[in-house]
Amino acid sequence: MAEYINVTTLNLLAKQVLEQCEPLNNLIVCGEVSNFTRHYKSGHCYFTLKDENAAIKCVMFRDKARLLGFAPENGMLVLAYGRATLYERDGAFQLYCDYMRPFGAGAAQMAFDALKKKLSAEGLFDADHKRPLPPMPQCIGLVTSKTGAALQDVIHIITRRWPMVKLLLAPVSVQGLEAEKSIVDGIRRLDADPRPDIILITRGGGSKEDLWVFNSERIARAAYACKKPVVSAVGHEIDTTILDYVADLRTPTPSAAAELCVPDQAQVRHEIFILQQNIQKNIQSRLEMCYNKFNIISPAAAMQNEKTGIDARAQLLRQTTAQIQAVAAQKAAACTQGLHTAAAVVASLNPYAVLARGYTMIADARGRCLTTEHLKPGQKITVIGSNAAAQCTVDAVAPTQGNPEKEQTDEST
Repeated sequence: MAEYINVTTLNLLAKQVLEQCEPLNNLIVCGEVSNFTRHYKSGHCYFTLKDENAAIKCVMFRDKARLLGFAPENGMLVLAYGRATLYERDGAFQLYCDYMRPFGAGAAQMAFDALKKKLSAEGLFDADHKRPLPPMPQCIGLVTSKTGAALQDVIHIITRRWPMVKLLLAPVSVQGLEAEKSIVDGIRRLDADPRPDIILITRGGGSKEDLWVFNSERIARAAYACKKPVVSAVGHEIDTTILDYVADLRTPTPSAAAELCVPDQAQVRHEIFILQQNIQKNIQSRLEMCYNKFNIISPAAAMQNEKTGIDARAQLLRQTTAQIQAVAAQKAAACTQGLHTAAAVVASLNPYAVLARGYTMIADARGRCLTTEHLKPGQKITVIGSNAAAQCTVDAVAPTQGNPEKEQTDEST
């Protein structure tokens, strides 16, 4: 009896044979998409590629599907990059796709229009989101290939026009399987860096296939999310990409982008020169006006103007002097009246004025004034009049006749 193998072993052998076949490991397959499905949980894409005579099942896993720059649709002609092998469980020969892009003008335009319509509906192209470029940037971030001609064009023109600006390069791949991720990473790095004032995304001209990566949805969304103004300069003037619609400014070529991002130092110098000339002319005009105005006024008129000014100030001085004198006179009169009043009061209280009317004062030996109630017999006193004083001795002290108070006191006693 012949030796046998089971189905699992058969499929494993077939898979090993296919994987050892080098042409099947690096394929680019052209075909029409049909039965396209994206699994809602896993994110894997399952579809069939077919032509007039045959079909092959295909699968694109989630990590690869995330890098698609367009939305595949049934009937679209595409180029699928990947490897062909056997799925052991089902014994199905299928193509594992790593990358895919539209092929042919019709398919490419269909994918382009579909993505453009989608992003436009989300507002990524709105004019309200467009930001103006700073007039004199200090630093410009470049997202481009470090070996491309576009970089050299930008450096040459910016150095000639505005050498004060600094250039910060985020080197990226601008074509190939890794181009999309590389460009997205470059945009995000420069946007996170505080130095650049503008982000310029550029590459030189090429075929539509070469420039197709700039129609990527991921690149468009990365540019839209930038906090800094984004300038797109991809290809030539006739080339238009999705990035051009999202960017704050679209320029036809890298050279044009360099000219629009920075001012021209020659033009700025010329404007400063014109400004200086205008300032000098204005100053000269003002000086001439003052000179002419001075010449119009004759010396006699000038003297008359001075005399009028002096007369006005003299009149003001006379008025001020008269006011001061009037206030001083009022103050002096008030003081004189107060002095007279005070003198009259003092005179009325002068005891010597009373003596002049015939009265006398009694003083003891120490010169202290006494009243008769305090006198004692035998006491030495001095009787003082207005013109003379007499030394006396008290013989006796008796109450004055007719003093009611004294009499009343005596009766009580």
